[in-house]
Amino acid sequence: MRPTPPLSLDPAPLPVRTGPPGAEVFGPAYTLTRPAGRPVPFVFASPHSGSLYPESMLEALRVPVMDLRRTEDAFIEELFASAPAAGATLLAACYGRSVADLNRDPRELDASMFDGPPPRTCGMPTARVEAGLGCLPRVAAGGTEIYSRRLTREEGEARLAHIHDAYHACLGDELTALRDTHGHAVLIDCHSMPSVQPGRRALADIVLGDRFGASCDPRLTSRAERAFRELGFSVARNAPYAGGYTTRRYGKPRRGVHALQIEINRGLYMDEQAVERLDRFDDLAGAIETVISNLLDTALILPKV
Repeated sequence: MRPTPPLSLDPAPLPVRTGPPGAEVFGPAYTLTRPAGRPVPFVFASPHSGSLYPESMLEALRVPVMDLRRTEDAFIEELFASAPAAGATLLAACYGRSVADLNRDPRELDASMFDGPPPRTCGMPTARVEAGLGCLPRVAAGGTEIYSRRLTREEGEARLAHIHDAYHACLGDELTALRDTHGHAVLIDCHSMPSVQPGRRALADIVLGDRFGASCDPRLTSRAERAFRELGFSVARNAPYAGGYTTRRYGKPRRGVHALQIEINRGLYMDEQAVERLDRFDDLAGAIETVISNLLDTALILPKV
């Protein structure tokens, strides 16, 4: 069966227009589905499953929109839709990752993308930025350039403020509130990965990223691995994904916040070229519901602060 629809949907409020007349107004950056019944200290977050694109971006594209859609972690929020019924919070991005990548540091900016200065101070150049995959990506699927023109500073700042900042303000507040209430909080950062990657051998079904043990209690990672393996999935740890900006920013076990990244092989549930669900989508959603139940049990064993 398809996971139960969200039980209580609290979209982010529309932002107040702060730019000049005619500036684009963004809709909600995320949806927040609060738990039914007795809450547990877990947030399941999906930063890359959004599929909305602002009009100003669509007008500037030099690639088909489908090239952007193929970079999304499409349908991931649906695969984890059973989390609220189990007592956890579900946070899902609304905008595509090509608009603003929520799993990147907002300082990971490519200054060459802008007609004038970038919207914010750029950090040290990283391999991701040089490859066109910074917080405001320059390239789409296949490495093709996204834009037919340079972005304005105002466009970049609007995306960072109304999408990236809003999402992380919500996530940070939720984790802090859960930790203060329960003595600890757990973030499960939910992603998908291409089934085939150039230069890599066949990927596992599931890749768990805990930054090599730094972002969460090892018992959480072990419970996740065992739960997936018992259902017949192949599992790898930290290779090729050890966890990104989100896992690094929030995963502070000594401060009572644990963060684990889960990457799901897209070949398990979707046609990657057409960005469509496969017939076995519901079977995978059912399996993930079982994994969620197993993960929530760790709330009883994780240390409190």
